[in-house]
Order: sequence, then structure tokens, then C-alpha cells
Amino acid sequence: MTNTQVTLIQIDNYGPWTVTPTPRREVDLQTMQSRLYADVSQLVGNRQGYAFFGRFDNMVAVTNGLDVEDLALVQESIGNRYPVTASVSVAVDSSPVAALGRASDRLQDAGSAQDESRREILRGETLAEDERTDDDVQIAHFDVNDATGKYTDELNEFDTFIRIEQGYAELMRYMRQAHESLSFFVGGDNVIAVCADLDAADYRDAIDHVNDAVDVDLKVGVGQSGVAQAAGMGAKHALEACREDGTAVEFADRPAVAADDD
Repeated sequence: MTNTQVTLIQIDNYGPWTVTPTPRREVDLQTMQSRLYADVSQLVGNRQGYAFFGRFDNMVAVTNGLDVEDLALVQESIGNRYPVTASVSVAVDSSPVAALGRASDRLQDAGSAQDESRREILRGETLAEDERTDDDVQIAHFDVNDATGKYTDELNEFDTFIRIEQGYAELMRYMRQAHESLSFFVGGDNVIAVCADLDAADYRDAIDHVNDAVDVDLKVGVGQSGVAQAAGMGAKHALEACREDGTAVEFADRPAVAADDD
């Protein structure tokens, strides 16, 4: 059974800050956001977690293996390096969606994201060492079939981006609604999903839904481990097996579902 530790990192009072004392240049804001995400990704990644940029002012991380002290260090590093502070909330659940919901509720209870008096809140619980298992985190790595041949080498970049985003958006909605999972675009034609304890039929269901809804054909590799990075590497290797064998769904340590299965 999965037991995912999900952490919400939210910049404090960001909207008002961007226009105080006068509106700041968009190029400066975009640069700061991208650098902040890169730092958060490295800070969490150095501790075997995964961080996703979300809307940049809000980032979501899978932090199994990190305790409250680790998260406080991430928060402190942000405050030391940037002209903004961040609040952090963490929760654990077998459903990544439920964990993020609880983390969000706790942060909202502490005050609005645009409340100038709310600064560097740190709330929630982490998974105790004696509660951790080797199956706590399931990561799925989705990839568009022949994106280069179908889109990159045939369409202009913007139209290619639209097609990839359509597939990502539909996958994101469906995985959240039907399978209690959180999906994030990570560049190129790749989506990484933090999943509940799903099986091959669940993934095939998601792939079929996206194909039927927006005509984007996907494959997926799935890994499961005690921390996000190990699960993610398993998913990457499983995805390579999909490419080599022509399968639609591969688990790092479980049977595959063939691409032409009903």
C-alpha cells in the first residue's frame, strides 16, 4: 500500500509583493520563479525527494524520507536566498490527492496566501521512520508515443506544444478524478504522476481515456519504492522497456500490459 508524504510549498504574499511598491518587471519575476524552483528541486532532490513546479508560486513535493527538520532547512534556505519567504505544509496518506488536500487545508487555516502577516508557516506531520516501507511511493512516468515523428518534426513548436499540453491536461484531470493521483508536466513530452496503489489495468484505463478524449497516445513506466527518487528511476527503466518491447504499460517489478491488449 502506498503511503505518500506530500509537501506544499507556497510563496508568502507573492501577488502583492510583485506590485509593491510598483509593478516589477515580468522578466525578473520569471527569472526568480525559475531559480527558486531549481533550488527547491535540488534541496528536496538531495534528500531523495521530487519537487514539481506547479504554478511556480506554489510547488508540490514528494518528501518521503524527509522529516520536519529537513523541511525547515528547505524553508530557511529559501528565506536566506530570496527576497520572499515560503510557507510549508506536509501530510501523509495512501492517496496523494488526499495528502495534498490536507496539507492545503492546514496552510489555508494559517491565513490567506496574500496575507502579509502570514510568514514561514510550517505545519503537518511526516512519516515516522518505523512506519516507512519499501512500497510507500508509486511513481508513473508517462511519455507520448512518437512525439518527435507526429509533432516535433511535422508541426511548428507552438502547435506541438498545444498537442502535448492537451494530452497532459486530460491526463492530469483524469488521474486526479479517477485514480486519486497527482500528475505534473516535466518538460518535453513527459508527465510524472505521483500515484495511489494502482495496477496495470488502472494505467491502461488512463491511457485509453486520454487517447479517446484528445487523440494523444501514451505509454507509461511505473516504479514503487520507499522514496520518490528510487521509485522514479524504476519508472524510467520501465518506460525504456515499453519503448523496447512496444508495450503500453510496464512496471519495474510487475508484469506488463501489451500495447495491443483489449
